[in-house]
Amino acid sequence: MIADALRRCADGRRQLGVTLIELMIAMVLGLLVTGGIVEVFLSASHNNRVQTQLANLQEEGRFAIIRISADLRMANSHYCNNTGGLADSRGSNGMYMDSLRAPKVYARGLTDAMSDVTTKWGSGSYPAVPASPYYLPAFLSMRGYECGKAICTPDPPRELPPAGTAIGNRVIGTSAVTLRYLDSSSGWAIDGINSAISVDAKGQLRNVTIRPSASEPPLKFKAGHLAMLADCSNAQIFAVEMPSSGVFVPSVNANFPDAALIGPKPQGAPRLFDLNIDLLNVTYYLQVVDNGSGQRTGALMRRLNGETNEIVRGVERLDFLYGVEDSNGSTRFLRAKAMDSRAGGVIDCPASVPSADGTPSPKNPFGCLWRAVKTIEVHILMDGQTPMYTLSPSEANYVYVVDGNTEPSAPDDAKRTVRPSEQGFANPMLRREFSALISLRNYNP
Repeated sequence: MIADALRRCADGRRQLGVTLIELMIAMVLGLLVTGGIVEVFLSASHNNRVQTQLANLQEEGRFAIIRISADLRMANSHYCNNTGGLADSRGSNGMYMDSLRAPKVYARGLTDAMSDVTTKWGSGSYPAVPASPYYLPAFLSMRGYECGKAICTPDPPRELPPAGTAIGNRVIGTSAVTLRYLDSSSGWAIDGINSAISVDAKGQLRNVTIRPSASEPPLKFKAGHLAMLADCSNAQIFAVEMPSSGVFVPSVNANFPDAALIGPKPQGAPRLFDLNIDLLNVTYYLQVVDNGSGQRTGALMRRLNGETNEIVRGVERLDFLYGVEDSNGSTRFLRAKAMDSRAGGVIDCPASVPSADGTPSPKNPFGCLWRAVKTIEVHILMDGQTPMYTLSPSEANYVYVVDGNTEPSAPDDAKRTVRPSEQGFANPMLRREFSALISLRNYNP
């Protein structure tokens, strides 16, 4: 009996333990389960970071497009005269044109009142410094700059930083654009009661008296500023003597000799503007910025009358295609290099208005295509700003059609015009292209 009891106790002890093989099997199963949980966690974490970065990228890309579009739609706006007027001049194609579609300039120093002017009078094939009144040339209303890895065509404004990979440089391989439009909500209305115009017996302008109403800005016209007198039929830019008690008198020395300014009609809702302030000079370009942790990214910058502000970060590429209408009525999209040339070899400009002295304008003058732009196609490439080294090759691939890449490919694809690594940006990031086709409200050749 004692032997049986001892045997039963020994059997019980064996039933309470496990063998080494059982223990190893249990450990393997535990590791498999733990590995599966870790894998699910890492996958969920990766997907969450990808989705979060993609959502931010989409939001910032849409905002960048909306901001650029708002300015482009206003390009070439000059009060209400750019859409009205009397079609009393026959253009080079025999069609009657409104000779007052562009402001007439009587002041000598127009470009001094503008910021981001790259084309100086007499440079290259551009006209010499005018010696008599002239209509505002197309290339001073809008100008694009197509930039490769080394140079831009034409040269960008000197106020923009040089291209490079250092913080503060302009992003390599990105284009820029300068456009101008009048802030028609500013200025002073000439109602004939508080503010009035004085003309001589020939109807030529003698002076303008401004008495700002409660809803208008105070009169702070500075010495050397140019005035723009506009109504719904014409606009004229001229220099004035320093206003005394709100009386603006055309300058004798700062305007062209014998400049005969026209007194606008009261029914045309005339308005006086301070051109140096009310003419908005807007330039868009990309700049390299420090994004923290040693990472760099591109930022969309907006210069307004010489002051630069950052709009949004994560922009690596910026390109513009300019839509102009050819003689067959078809719209062709050209780059800035083709736009900023004598157009005869590419596409003829629309019929031009006569010169200010009434003589016919030459066909296809240099830079004339800038007044023929009807639509602008904007392309930007956004990145996620923060490198993600767990991205799969397919997730890092992207399309940028301006380079001719219609199928997703790697960031370092040799077929790309400009690669992120050449711009100083990390490769393993999400990237998406955004584009928009913008119609110019003030197209008016």
